[in-house]
Amino acid sequence: MKILVVGSGGREHALCWSLQKNSEHTIYCAPGSDGIAQVARCVALNATDIKALARFAEDERIELTVAGGEAPLAAGLADGFAAAGLAVAGPKAAAARLESSKAFAKDFMARHRIPTARFRVADSADEARAVLRGGEFGARDAPAVVKADGLAAGKGVVVARDRDEAETAINELMEQGGVGAEAARRVVIEEALTGREASLLFWTDGKDYLLMPPARDHKRVGERDAGPNTGGMGAITSSDVLDAETQARVVREIVEPTLAGLAADRLDFRGVIFVGLMLTDEGARVLEYNVRFGDPEAQAIIVRLRSDLAAIFDATAHGRLGGARAEWSDESSACVVLASRGYPEKPETGDPIEGLDAAARDPRVEIFHAGTRRGEDGAWRTAGGRVLGVTSTGATLGEALARCYGAASRIRWVGMHYRRDIGRFGKS
Repeated sequence: MKILVVGSGGREHALCWSLQKNSEHTIYCAPGSDGIAQVARCVALNATDIKALARFAEDERIELTVAGGEAPLAAGLADGFAAAGLAVAGPKAAAARLESSKAFAKDFMARHRIPTARFRVADSADEARAVLRGGEFGARDAPAVVKADGLAAGKGVVVARDRDEAETAINELMEQGGVGAEAARRVVIEEALTGREASLLFWTDGKDYLLMPPARDHKRVGERDAGPNTGGMGAITSSDVLDAETQARVVREIVEPTLAGLAADRLDFRGVIFVGLMLTDEGARVLEYNVRFGDPEAQAIIVRLRSDLAAIFDATAHGRLGGARAEWSDESSACVVLASRGYPEKPETGDPIEGLDAAARDPRVEIFHAGTRRGEDGAWRTAGGRVLGVTSTGATLGEALARCYGAASRIRWVGMHYRRDIGRFGKS
């Protein structure tokens, strides 16, 4: 097939890498990156320019398009392509609201009795402060969660330790525009749940589904879960992320009711659903939905896939997932993100990257480019906050992590930093 992947980050690099393993496929990526150009043909088109993407797909006779991130889906990628008779593995914009509007997602969960945290939606900063001061989410020193309603690149969620921190978050999000005025026009205020976090992803064509190995990511920038949230500093898949009994309950109480709810609401969903979970003493609760692969969860998951990824996406897009199968290795996996100095607030870019060739010598290690560019001299430089995702598998999680950290130790640039406790500490 001719396949178009939309996006430019480490997740899209991993998707293109997996798709091109079947040499019969021709892979394009828009806009792609210098790193992705190693495994796909990059096309200089904006990921949210739906008309231009559709024209390209028609001209090149693209048979399948895969959306990497959330922004193209929220902008109507699947809608525009469907109108042109083009196949897309990704939900239409109405269904993509499961991610693009946290208020919509919470209402969806409440309406379909999907277990989640108690919540309130506020349309102004004054209303949000009134919700907090009303005592519904505990005393003044009780933790609470404040979420920007719209897309905020993973940075619109604040887990506040007390009411003062929650009110500061409301001020920063809604009045100072910390994540953009539109994203925080409304906020969702939730009770803070306690437990271990996990993520369960699955492909669905709206009727059937295929589960992926459960994953766990690490959002905070610093070790021992210190510092601000990021887009993700690392991820693992391992048998102890979600035991078989808990996973079966999650499928019964969350996955299947989610699909039933989408069908009941007549929402056309053909793509990937990412369910962020908190495993509490009372059972699993949904923290969030994403309507695509996570990043860096995609990297950790994809390296375990033995099946043809294109065949799975094609079945998803055409409503034939009931006849598809996904074969996975029995190993564990890990992805460690190497970031630029200043990330996530003000990342520095343009620094020369050394050691990539040495790091790639281990055939069990894959290095996915999230934010790099390559000069005319062939040298690599940083071009973003999250720069590289060093990824590997192993018979045990410890073995996979040892390979990742061994490769990471060979890479260097001024200000490079990464967490050295991925898979070893914390609830996130």
